[in-house]
Amino acid sequence: MQFKNVVVGVDGAEGGRDAIALARVLCVPGGQLTLAYVYLGETPWPGSSGSYDLVERERSQDLLKQAREEAGVAAQLRWHGAPSPGRGLHELVETLGADLLVIGSSRRGLIGRVLTGDDTRAALNGAPCAVAVAPAGYARQTVVMREIGVGYDGSPESEHALGVARDIAAQHHAKLSAFEAVSLPSYLVSGPVEYREDMIEEMVDSAKERVAAIQGVEPHAAYGLPAVELALFSASVDLLVIGSRSYGPLGRLVHGSTAQQLATRASCPLLVLTRAARKADASLASEDAPELHTAGAPAS
Repeated sequence: MQFKNVVVGVDGAEGGRDAIALARVLCVPGGQLTLAYVYLGETPWPGSSGSYDLVERERSQDLLKQAREEAGVAAQLRWHGAPSPGRGLHELVETLGADLLVIGSSRRGLIGRVLTGDDTRAALNGAPCAVAVAPAGYARQTVVMREIGVGYDGSPESEHALGVARDIAAQHHAKLSAFEAVSLPSYLVSGPVEYREDMIEEMVDSAKERVAAIQGVEPHAAYGLPAVELALFSASVDLLVIGSRSYGPLGRLVHGSTAQQLATRASCPLLVLTRAARKADASLASEDAPELHTAGAPAS
């Protein structure tokens, strides 16, 4: 999968600048970038007038123009009123037929830890396409894609993630690494210490062998909770790609704990592939689909 039609959530703050920087890396040459801002919908409170929406549209346009100028990118601008930023971004993604939504996160508290706010969580939950999360301060870094990491466990979701990670690594001439986290079944956690240690060692060795059997990847494996171990692994790569299982109606993604926790813990940019992204990739692979957009002059 190559990302040709990318929507970037812009908020006028550092998170938006980080998202733009990551979008420039992930969007293929000649692809379409759209900077998007979501404001509170047309009737935010009883008795409000239509002038509110007009003011918000003008403010949104000015904010997006400034963001585009500061970033120096050729991008379309779109603003949209919605009850929440997450819902508004999803509606824009669906309207534009985008294949990737890029959002930023904010840093608070402990140095190096990214705490994802409610708006970022909302953008992740129910996303109709792949979602990339830029860590705080990403726009201030020198971005070089030397190594792409992928979370792998042999599931169809992780196989799809591996394929996407392989494409991105090839695009950037980067090394590809795959990581599998293993853990004991709950009924063995309280077993004899010696027995547990032997089993853990065997499980890690077997996982590393499985990953090593994949062509063209550097294998990694560790014992522990997937979210924790993948977060540690993320410190050694320039992009972490994971697949996520989908539940609920219409193929919408309801993120499990691993994806949600990684959104708050990953040291590098995180790319989460939804079931919708997996289906779209399969469709493109089975038919000669035209490109969604070609880059053009900046739109206002």
